[in-house]
Parts: sequence; structure tokens; C-alpha cells
Amino acid sequence: QVQLVESGGGSVPAGGSLRLSCGVSGATLASGSYCMGWFRQPPTKERELLATLKTTGGAAYYNDGVEGRFTISQDDVKNSVDLQMNNLQPEDTGMYYCAALAAGLSSVPGYCRAQFDRRSDTGHWGQGTQVTVSS
Repeated sequence: QVQLVESGGGSVPAGGSLRLSCGVSGATLASGSYCMGWFRQPPTKERELLATLKTTGGAAYYNDGVEGRFTISQDDVKNSVDLQMNNLQPEDTGMYYCAALAAGLSSVPGYCRAQFDRRSDTGHWGQGTQVTVSS
């Protein structure tokens, strides 16, 4: 049973940084083929996809609103997927979730984004971690 646990959320002033981590158990990222994604759900709004990566390699995907500020990365020692968030703004406030989808071997750009768009409900999800950015 794959389980995901997010950590690293908190409260920061605008311009600050946080590093979120998504610890994975029940699967080994270095030896499996997964699409990993970070999502955000602001208060009273729908969940949105922020960034994805493929555990077998290939380019990461970033939402236009976070590209250049957020970086998604895989840590094979910790068996985690992290999200470094810099220059945080009040509009970044929300609950942050990570998700994992078992995936094929394709490394075509946009593959993981398309997989999450089509079947995110079939994936494994963490319980979320809250990020609050004050102005």
C-alpha cells in the first residue's frame, strides 16, 4: 500500500521561502515509474496542479503561476519528492497536497500533467500540509 505524508508547511511573510517534503512508503521512487505531483487548494477554491515530475526522468512541469519560484525534486535517499518554494506571496496560501500515479515509461513533455488531468482520482494522495503567507 503506497502512502504519502507531506511535511514542511507553515506561516511565512511575503517574500519568504518554505520547503515541502512528500515522504513515500510502500514504493521505491528510484526503482519505480511514477508521476509525482504537488497540488494546492486555496480557501474556497478548487484544487490546482502546481508541478510534476516523472521518477524515471524527463523535464518537470510547472504551472505558470509558480514557474521560476518553485522547484520540484526527487530525493532517492529520503524516498521523497520535495517542493522548494521561494518568493512566496499571499496568493500562495492554501493546503498543499502531493500525489502519486503509477505510470508508463514515457518521458514525453507534459506526460505527467496529462495523466493527472485525466486520472488524478485514481492516484495515491497525502493528507496535506497548510501554507499561509501573510502580506
